[in-house]
Amino acid sequence: MAGQSDNLAGVTSAGKARPPQGPDSLERIELLADLTPAARLEVERACQWRRFAAGEQILDRNSDSRDVYFVVDGSVEVVNFSGNGREISYAIVQAGGYFGEIAAIDGERRSASVMAQTACRLAALPPKAFEALLAREPSVSLKVMRRLAVIIRANNERIMDLATLGAIQRVYRELLKLARPDPINAGGWLIYPMPKQHEIARRAATTRETVARVLANLLHGGQMTRRDKTYYLTDRAALEQAIVRLDVRQQASLG
Repeated sequence: MAGQSDNLAGVTSAGKARPPQGPDSLERIELLADLTPAARLEVERACQWRRFAAGEQILDRNSDSRDVYFVVDGSVEVVNFSGNGREISYAIVQAGGYFGEIAAIDGERRSASVMAQTACRLAALPPKAFEALLAREPSVSLKVMRRLAVIIRANNERIMDLATLGAIQRVYRELLKLARPDPINAGGWLIYPMPKQHEIARRAATTRETVARVLANLLHGGQMTRRDKTYYLTDRAALEQAIVRLDVRQQASLG
């Protein structure tokens, strides 16, 4: 697998057991937050610790590995590829999160590839150790089930978007997801920082050129303004209505 491997947590280069020290800690992993220090130490000792550079591939969709990965530092991006090779972004996993649980649970191949979005440090837990963790820690099992429910809902939403929205409307949808309330102007919405155009394109399953055209049109039409790295939605309702109007037309044509 790509990436620089550190010594196994709990094992020195000479093969002697040792407790994890310094950064070899899963204390900040939300999935394990309810574990006792002793229980978390047991998980740490079962992990293999790795570092990856930004842009480096961590997992390939065709990989037969089944490890579960905890993101100790940095962030990773879960991606897939369409039939014509277009890269589609599924999710960003930040420090404190985890990924890879689906293959560990069902024993099948990976459902997506994973890339290091930034320089990152990961702890890989073998599938048998993950299964044992689920069996003895009900709180961890419940969190995993809730996360799988979130994944199912998100995938259902993505399927609906691809089936009922055009590329431009999918970009609108991503911009609305990125928008946050303006802390200074009541009722206003802003995007900061704005992701790179190719990143939005991957999320919306379209091209960078489409994203560039949409942003240019919104800025020219006054629905969006820009100040340095911050984008302000001056007419959020217009984007929402554009998506709804397409939904209605699509449903009418299907009905």
